[in-house]
Amino acid sequence: MGATKDFSRFVNIVDAVDVSDEIVLRSAQNGDLEALEILMNRYKNFVKAKARSYFLVGADREDIVQEGMIGLFKAVRDYCDEKPSSFKVFAELCITRQMITAIKTATRQKHIPLNSYISLNKPVCEHDSDRTLMEMVSGQRITNPEELMISQEELVTIEDIIGEVLSKLEMKVLMLYINGRSYQEIAKDLGRSEKSIDNALQRVKRKLERYLETKRKQDGY
Repeated sequence: MGATKDFSRFVNIVDAVDVSDEIVLRSAQNGDLEALEILMNRYKNFVKAKARSYFLVGADREDIVQEGMIGLFKAVRDYCDEKPSSFKVFAELCITRQMITAIKTATRQKHIPLNSYISLNKPVCEHDSDRTLMEMVSGQRITNPEELMISQEELVTIEDIIGEVLSKLEMKVLMLYINGRSYQEIAKDLGRSEKSIDNALQRVKRKLERYLETKRKQDGY
């Protein structure tokens, strides 16, 4: 046990690859900042990938990434060996929960419905992709079949709107972005500048914002 307390004496960020999360975690919980940094770096890519799965009107993806890192820090702080799940499972749960909580809080503060929060959790194409398209999420578990039906109808509506209001370029950019491509990769794929790609994604956000604002007024929010 004493060895794990002095974790930083015999391991650094480079050679910590083979050290288990649990060993690094115990050191981090004992105040070892290097161990904490190792854990944060290990899960940073997961946080970024998870953030890509969420879209909040009026917010930048980096904001959601930051929330995910806060969730990761809370996981390090709160995890204990008595928990039935591994740290990895617990950390992923905390990261996701923190992101969703931040989104729900933001929508309440702006007095907009939670359907302004779009999660990219639906297959883009049923036949050739396990990637996801935009799916409205209520932010809570739906137990009423009627509520579930309404949510499904709303999902179909927003998919139709996306197809109607986006240009071919905007649709291509959105699909590539959803599939995890970076701005640089999308620009290379489409033979465009990174600025052009950024502008296209900003137009997508604005168009969705206008649609959701109109829907908000129609729904009496």
